[in-house]
Amino acid sequence: MITRALSIAFVLSLVATAPQAQTFVRGAPFLDNWDRDGDGAVTLAEATERRGEIFTTFDADEDGSLSAAEFAALDETRVAMRTQMQDTMAGTGMGQGMGQGMGQGMGKGRGKGNGRGLGMAMAGPEGFQRAMTDTDGDGQVTRAEFVDFTPTFFARRDRNGDGRISSEDFGRN
Repeated sequence: MITRALSIAFVLSLVATAPQAQTFVRGAPFLDNWDRDGDGAVTLAEATERRGEIFTTFDADEDGSLSAAEFAALDETRVAMRTQMQDTMAGTGMGQGMGQGMGQGMGKGRGKGNGRGLGMAMAGPEGFQRAMTDTDGDGQVTRAEFVDFTPTFFARRDRNGDGRISSEDFGRN
């Protein structure tokens, strides 16, 4: 429990210490934490390195795999970070709140219409990421499985397909 709390505190501190610029930059918290060379974009190599570090942070018992409980701690941290980023966006006027029919959630078409539906990579059902990365289905996610998922993770976030995740890949398209 203490390790879990420390892990969450560590990851949240990364977001909390991100520079607060006067101008809002889409994806700034992500870029601040994943862009290793500071060029304003994340490459597949940088994403692979960062996912390896995340694995190490959440492998509390250091057994080389993430148990369901360890992955749950990762999911909790991801949700907390997303909430913090949304709060930051709301403070800039850039948030995507629950407006009069302007949200991106399940509308009258219940996800079968032209809407964007539920984005499972970020807000999908609990355990979705674990199920995707546990390729042998043994209930444990090894370091190799977690890191090998990086190209899929990367491709989902590289919305413009240019091989780099930059501020252009965040926000509405």
